[in-house]
Amino acid sequence: MSRPQHFGWFLARGFGPHGWGHPYLDWGYDWTSPALYQDAIRTLEQAGFDLLIIEDAPSLGSAETIDLRVRQAFGGPKLDPLLLAPYLFAATERIGIVPTVNPAATLPYTAARQFATLQHLSGHRLGLNVVTDTGSARHFSTTPQLGHDAAYDRAEEWMSAVRALWRSWPDGALIADPAAGRYADGTRLEPTIHRGEYYAFDGPLNAIPFTDGEPVIVSPGGSPRGLGFAGANSDVQLALAPMTEDSVRGYRSRIHDAAVAAGRLAEDITILFAIQPIVVSSAEEADRIVAASLEPDEATLRRIAERQSSDLETDLTTLDLDRPLDRGIFGDHVSHGSIRRLVGDHDDDAPLRRILAAHARLGRLSDGSGWVGTADELADRIEEYGAWGNDGVLLWGDLHPVTVHRTLDELVPILRRRGILRREYEPTLRANLRPF
Repeated sequence: MSRPQHFGWFLARGFGPHGWGHPYLDWGYDWTSPALYQDAIRTLEQAGFDLLIIEDAPSLGSAETIDLRVRQAFGGPKLDPLLLAPYLFAATERIGIVPTVNPAATLPYTAARQFATLQHLSGHRLGLNVVTDTGSARHFSTTPQLGHDAAYDRAEEWMSAVRALWRSWPDGALIADPAAGRYADGTRLEPTIHRGEYYAFDGPLNAIPFTDGEPVIVSPGGSPRGLGFAGANSDVQLALAPMTEDSVRGYRSRIHDAAVAAGRLAEDITILFAIQPIVVSSAEEADRIVAASLEPDEATLRRIAERQSSDLETDLTTLDLDRPLDRGIFGDHVSHGSIRRLVGDHDDDAPLRRILAAHARLGRLSDGSGWVGTADELADRIEEYGAWGNDGVLLWGDLHPVTVHRTLDELVPILRRRGILRREYEPTLRANLRPF
């Protein structure tokens, strides 16, 4: 039997207009209503997925790129995923829900109290995808936005402060003994006085301690500073890397080294590689889709440029497609990983047209050139990742029920028959993420 792995779904479009720009918009779901997401999350739980991670960006971007972000709903509007989480918890029993949170947007005390509340209400199924987006800084203060590494420094302080508040009720502080007539011992509470570079507050937290562990911390990021943050803080790493054996093993090694350098064990971090498969009914259909993608037209290239402009908060549509891309157009706030994903392995002389065309072209699962293939072919690839020591994968897509069923209906039975996908859950998200 094959090696079991962990599975998650990355809601890449965030809590936004699901179905927009797709034929299945006419299913008639209202993206501002919980029903769409509750329908899909029940399917993910039935499938045995460990967690759902909900992407977010609190900003519509700079004045120059707002229209690009909202024109086709690539980058907005987006509602707050933290407030969607209770509706998803109410619709499920075991799967973990992981909204994205930004240390720039919420002060540590408020964050610690809100997250503690959701951890209790959910039966300890909450996770937090901690991101360091700095482009939204102007929405929260007039302080100049931080650079890439400084934003991680702030996130490190924020994470430490939140955890100190969660732990301000030590063992013995909560008594809850009706016979003794005593609920808590206030003399045991930690004052938690914090005076840092970015935050200043006093505790203790007005929330009781957890019975089954703190919320699970997730982080993305492939820069040296991002890997350092993950090594010190994360329970799950959202990994974006080429899915070759050398790349997967190398990325895992860097994360494990970062964990050990922070005084933790390598196995303390579950590494989930994000993949975006297109599951089709036959090899012939896969070949047809791949062939049709090889020569993208101008309209396709423009759509890709608009989508990339949204992610990068940099308008690529105004650039000459036949000139090399000037990497200097990207501000310091732009994610290094996003720039790498745009450029790929192209050199500095590559025209923008060639870079965009590479994003349009699809490849086959069967030969490792891409992600189009049958459910059996996708299962083969995932099984191969397990042979490389992989912890699991995140399927990347929207959360529309059509997308979820199209991807999973044939795949889940195959993975279960091969022993790759769980059939039963543990009581909490943290327990579900333990090594098999």
